[in-house]
Amino acid sequence: MTTRIDRRFAALKQEGRAGLVTFVTAGDPDYATSLAILKAVPAAGADVVELGMPFTDPMADGPAVQASSLRALKSGQTLRKTLDLVRTFRAGDNDTPIVLMGYYNPIYIYGVDRFLADATAAGVDGLIVVDLPAEEDDELCLPALKAGLNFIRLATPTTDDRRLPAVLANTSGFVYYVSITGITGAATPEFGKVAAAVARIKRHTDLPIAVGFGVKNAEHARAIAQGADGVVVGSALVEAVRTSLDANGRATPRTVSAVTSLISELADGVRCARNQTSGIRDQDTSVRSRAS
Repeated sequence: MTTRIDRRFAALKQEGRAGLVTFVTAGDPDYATSLAILKAVPAAGADVVELGMPFTDPMADGPAVQASSLRALKSGQTLRKTLDLVRTFRAGDNDTPIVLMGYYNPIYIYGVDRFLADATAAGVDGLIVVDLPAEEDDELCLPALKAGLNFIRLATPTTDDRRLPAVLANTSGFVYYVSITGITGAATPEFGKVAAAVARIKRHTDLPIAVGFGVKNAEHARAIAQGADGVVVGSALVEAVRTSLDANGRATPRTVSAVTSLISELADGVRCARNQTSGIRDQDTSVRSRAS
């Protein structure tokens, strides 16, 4: 079965560029504003949207994403409401892929079978569940694949060639390469090391490789996009939400535009990488032609 994620990365490959994958937390800072952000991000330049499922103990996330989860939970966000967000978004956009990202506990409490049925009906395309290792594929990964959802796995700088086949075994849609060790937004990636890691993973799989953690601006996005198939940005976007709020933590008239403006800048960075890479190829071709 071909999913929206598969189709989007195939289209990006045809265009010869990397995609921009944006993360926002469902319900942050409130349901209505979150929906407005979700509806606006594709036009701003997002190719794939990761929607965070708020959780009280997001162990892989840094302070920015943790704070966004707490804001969302305080405003009354639930997993059911997160699926409602997707359903409402999907009524006006049947093309942009949506990936739910988070932790297994809320899904387990909701009920795996019920969750997969409701997520599919709402228009979810894939899942990233960071605390379920490959050894637990029977728990959620395999049922999700059977339901027609992509199950996207994380590879990290510590995932060596012995571990990588297990990580990739039931992964679909794309592989999410974590560019740094540690939590989200904690540091800036070393771009040379990231490019080498992406090349290594590509020797093991034909799936697209998207790189995230620590990507904060257009310059970072451009650097990552030169070697990866996708660039994931999350902490910088939820920080854009936070800094737009009023003194009481409520949305302001500039909250949505704070997010979309940053996405537009990031998208420009990703697209500049394509032009730069194309220019290098053209120069290489010209040199080879003169040499022959």
